[in-house]
Amino acid sequence: MTAPADNTSALMANAIRALAMDAVQAANSGHPGAPMGMADMAVALWGQHLKHSPHNPHWFDRDRFVLSNGHGSMLIYALLHLTGYALPMKELKNFRQLHSKTPGHPEVDVTPGVETTTGPLGQGLTNAVGMALAEKLLAQEFNRPGHAVVNHHTYVFMGDGCLMEGISHEAAALAGAWRLGKLVALYDDNGISIDGQVAPWFIDNTALRFAAYGWHVIGPIDGHDAAAVSAAIAAAKSSTDNKPTLIICKTHIGKGSPNRANTAKAHGEPLGAEEIKLTREAINWPHAPFEMPDEARHAWDAKAKGLVAEAAWDAKFAAYKTAYPELAQELTRRMKGDLPKHFDQLAVDTILAAHTKAETVASRKASQLALEAFTAGLPDLLGGSADLTGSNLTNTKSTPNLRFDAQGEVVLTAKAEGEPGALGAGGRHINYGVREFGMAAIMNGVALHGGYIPYGGTFLTFSDYSRNAIRMAALMKLRVIHVFTHDSIGLGEDGPTHQSIEHAASLRLIPNLDVWRPADTAETAVAWAVALQNKSKPTALLLSRQNLPYAPKDDLGQISKGAYVLSEPSEVGLNKKAQAVIIATGSEVQLALKAQELLATFKIAVRVVSMPSNTTFDKQKTAYKTDVLPDGIPRIAVEMGVTDGWWKYGCAAVVGIDTYGESAPAPVLFKHFGFTPENVADTVRKVLKK
Repeated sequence: MTAPADNTSALMANAIRALAMDAVQAANSGHPGAPMGMADMAVALWGQHLKHSPHNPHWFDRDRFVLSNGHGSMLIYALLHLTGYALPMKELKNFRQLHSKTPGHPEVDVTPGVETTTGPLGQGLTNAVGMALAEKLLAQEFNRPGHAVVNHHTYVFMGDGCLMEGISHEAAALAGAWRLGKLVALYDDNGISIDGQVAPWFIDNTALRFAAYGWHVIGPIDGHDAAAVSAAIAAAKSSTDNKPTLIICKTHIGKGSPNRANTAKAHGEPLGAEEIKLTREAINWPHAPFEMPDEARHAWDAKAKGLVAEAAWDAKFAAYKTAYPELAQELTRRMKGDLPKHFDQLAVDTILAAHTKAETVASRKASQLALEAFTAGLPDLLGGSADLTGSNLTNTKSTPNLRFDAQGEVVLTAKAEGEPGALGAGGRHINYGVREFGMAAIMNGVALHGGYIPYGGTFLTFSDYSRNAIRMAALMKLRVIHVFTHDSIGLGEDGPTHQSIEHAASLRLIPNLDVWRPADTAETAVAWAVALQNKSKPTALLLSRQNLPYAPKDDLGQISKGAYVLSEPSEVGLNKKAQAVIIATGSEVQLALKAQELLATFKIAVRVVSMPSNTTFDKQKTAYKTDVLPDGIPRIAVEMGVTDGWWKYGCAAVVGIDTYGESAPAPVLFKHFGFTPENVADTVRKVLKK
């Protein structure tokens, strides 16, 4: 594209500055400094390089843009409005107001053109790494000679805060290792944060740091010279060695404000009416608030260019569809996020196989058994582990490890020319290294990009490292699956640092996150099937290290409702109505069943309810919940974790653990903490005597 004249570039940048300061002032809340400082960077990228179509924000081969320093949200809102997205001026006037399309931080699926929800610093950069990885793998999987239908870049703007957050190290290191050559990050190096000049506490040599990760580093350059920034972007795009690029742009926060530029005050508060007046004079912007001159609108309008770019790709895809109809059909399905037509039968077969074999295995192994079937039938499953593959068991025969050659190309592991969706190729299991937080946020980026269903494993205790990215997945309604193994004191000798106590309860508190703690192979297979079908929510699978016996069951269909009657008193020889209900999850279901047998010797009739997913059961209709947990019958819950979350079910007692664990073999710990059939039975008897 032809670079605009300097006066036009200045006009375009000042249009952003004006909208940013006006919207923040109208809301009396927000961050004007970052958008004002990054305005010239935005002119370079959005005005000259970004491939997008305002008429169709979801066009598949668009470039992805991520504003990692999401507090500068008025930058992207101004850009989307000016370039022609369905974001009218009234929405900018309603910045940060209830139900507006311009929330305080960018939110995907709220504002057309926003690719990811950003705000927690560093995660936007990490999402971008996931997007760039998805693009690279899809290109390797689907492109054919002369038919590069997957061919776009991922751009990210980020600030000092993003680089201070530790997750930026995890993400940038992986981007370098994976040679994500179509990832371009522009660093808004203004040296200011909320507490002021960052120099006393942020002295990193960012250029050397990223060079050490295996990135190209350009700069520092003048971030207010749009031509220089554009040239740097062009250099990054023309690189042929598959390295990601960092462009360091020296900028002034609050650029244009005579008294607030280069100060912490520009970061997170309105400029004020008088300073806005002075700023208008300084940048030669004589227009009223939210008034946009036609010259600026014309310079920014990207609708026509977007339609041309999209039409060119449509023609390219039509030719691809003619040459490779099955691949085209598979790519279309994958980008829609639909499961293949055979999935329902695959799920039924997998669950029935688990039920028929009735194996006694740890639920982490049950997960791998289910994955063997699902990864073989779903080429879009992309797995991984945070350096615990042998423990998490997230790898399968269909998911060789992802590797890259010296040129940064995906190492081919098998040939499968012409097969729909066949990687033929590259690995589908990622070694993330000891990077739980990075793994979780990268999976979010993969899911946001589309084309793959990501899952990744670590120990349940380390979900604490991942937690904010898990929350972001729930907020963004992403199909991301977390495989959390070693779910209790059953971990044994590693002791309380690794034994999960509060984690199951803590994860269940996250809205829109499905949490499953299955008791055997069938429940685990169901949990996987439900997770894969949950197109608009993430899932956490909590899995045991220790072996769990198969619990015989008649109605497999009830498992997907989150809780079901596993055993009635009649199954232990008592032809009488249940006097109590024992609710159990995961490894504790076997304790409940054994306690039921013990209680039967005392002629005490007990119903056993397996509740693999509280979060799913809680959403069932009242009639079903009452059928499973009848009114007027005492309830006793059993789970190796904190007890607080169980009282909402009206429990008369909870056999749980409200302290940290101990270091000892698992059987010793079970006895020490009272997780024995005898203690469960005694607890029931005590409740019935009250």
